Order: sequence, then C-alpha cells, then structure tokens
Amino acid sequence: MLILVTGATGKVGRHFIAGLLDDPRFSSTRIRALCHNRSLDETDRVEMARGSIADREVVANALFDVTHVVHLATCKETPGEVMDVTVKGLFWLLEAFRLSPTAQQFILVGGDAAIGHFYYRNDAPLTEAARHRAYPGSYALSKVLEEVMLEQFGIQYDTNWCCLRAPWIMEKDDFRYTLSFGDDVFGGPDWKTLVPEADARRHARQGTMPLLRDADGQPLKRNFVHVDDLVSAILAAIDNPRARQQLFNVCMDRPVDYGEVADHLARTRHLASVDIASQYHSNWMDNAKAKYLLGWQPKYDLKMLIDSAWQYERSKNDPRTVWYPG
Repeated sequence: MLILVTGATGKVGRHFIAGLLDDPRFSSTRIRALCHNRSLDETDRVEMARGSIADREVVANALFDVTHVVHLATCKETPGEVMDVTVKGLFWLLEAFRLSPTAQQFILVGGDAAIGHFYYRNDAPLTEAARHRAYPGSYALSKVLEEVMLEQFGIQYDTNWCCLRAPWIMEKDDFRYTLSFGDDVFGGPDWKTLVPEADARRHARQGTMPLLRDADGQPLKRNFVHVDDLVSAILAAIDNPRARQQLFNVCMDRPVDYGEVADHLARTRHLASVDIASQYHSNWMDNAKAKYLLGWQPKYDLKMLIDSAWQYERSKNDPRTVWYPG
C-alpha cells in the first residue's frame, strides 16, 4: 500500500501520517507526501513529492504507483487560490487516479461548510442527506464543489471514493484560543470586534469567555471534532468495503454548547463569561452513520475538549501559527 497524502504538513496531515505509521495494521504501508510551501522529514516509509496540485504534471507524477489517496489540501478565504487548489487540484487528482492501474481508494476530508454549518436554520439533526448550502465566501463554495465532484466521479467512472465530512478540527490548545477576546483568537467569530474596544481588552486580560447566543437567544450549539478522532475515522475507512462511495459525518457525539462551555470553565477555572448575541443558528451533526458502518467512535466529549486545551503547554519551539486567513 502506497498512500499519497495531500496537505501532509497541515494539522490533519501530520497527525494522520504519525497515526498510520504507529498502527500495526499498516506496518508495511508507505506514505508519499505531496508538499507545496512546507516540507517534512523523509524516512524509510515516508517520501516527499513537491509541487502544487493545480499542476497536472505534478499530480500525475505524485500518483505514480499510488494505491490510495488521502486528500487533505485545502484553502480558506483566499479567492485568488481557492479554485486552483480545491477545484482544479481535485480534478487533476481524480483524473490521474481513475487512469492509474494501481489506484484502489480515494478518501477526501470535506467540511461542514458544505452544508452551511451555523449560517442556516435546521429543524432536525444534520445527516449525510442534508442538501448542500454554501454560506457567503469562497471557502464554503469550494467545500460544496469538492463533494459534488467526488460523487460525480463515482457515477461517471465507478471510482471507489469516501468522503469524511468534518466540522471545525481542534488540536492542542486550539479550542482555548477559539474563545479569546485578544488578537490571538483562532478562527471566528472575532470576538473583540463584537464588543466595545475597552471591553475587549478587559475580557482578554481577565480571560473572560464569550457565551455565544443563537438567533433565538439560546446558547449556540456548534459542531467540532478533535484531530485524533478524525484520524481514527480516516484509518477506519481505509480499505473498508462499507466505506465505498459513502459520505460520513465525522464529529463529536454532541455539538459544543457555548452555555455548557461557560458553565464548565466557571466551575473548574473560575472564569467569567459574557453574552454575545448573534444571528447564527444552532445545529447538530449526526455521526451515527460513521459509527454504524465504520465501527468508529469519537473519544472526545465537551469536557475532554475543554480540559485538554487548557492543560496543554506549548514548548518554545512550537509557537501558535496561523497558516491561512479566515
């Protein structure tokens, strides 16, 4: 088995490669990492290919002798690059894959942006049957186009594909910084822009938590997944006959409830919270299909997600780095 990993130097890519190399089920598996701007160390089981997936020749060379593809490369709100990477890049990968005599399985990690995550009201849990609904911006549109293209290649050429649709992916102290009123906030909303400047500075100094409320005034429920749980789902999908041409929601069993977050941090760390009104909508991704067909089970619940983020201590050679906007 030779697995081509795109986005190999990112959060999911590095965890996936480490997890696969440590898994005795894949003791003879080799990795080819397609890297563009960053690089990783090569070993006897890990080799590196260089170039952009927007380049057809680069992709064709990278896919030589490959049996499996794990496609992780993506863009955020970068309109100048998003179509080249997520549309053209995926197209070249799928074209080379369908023509390859060694290709066996193509796994894509998608995103809940394809179904609008908290931008639209949903009156029931979001299953894999939820219709595509991109929210404004280029990133969500690219997530829709990825899933549609992948499915259509299955229809056109009987490609053995699997899509793991993930919400916001957390590792290390990420979750803690999603709740920061400072300039170090990770992702959105950008809390400091939603309160007066003096209040934002005070909240950042005191460690006050935002208690985000939905359009109905209730604590917002939003979906997350820890990178370890996502990696375990990818490993469960590899060569799994029940994953053939299937889409799976891969997320925590329950969405993160900002009210429960505030309560837990007040009780365990004596941190205050402040209400933040919004027009966002609570939602609940249903992961039952992945558990049933893949035999997968997330380990992280809300308490573990919070506590692991607050307990994490970064070394000096591991600074927080944001590689993309949005």
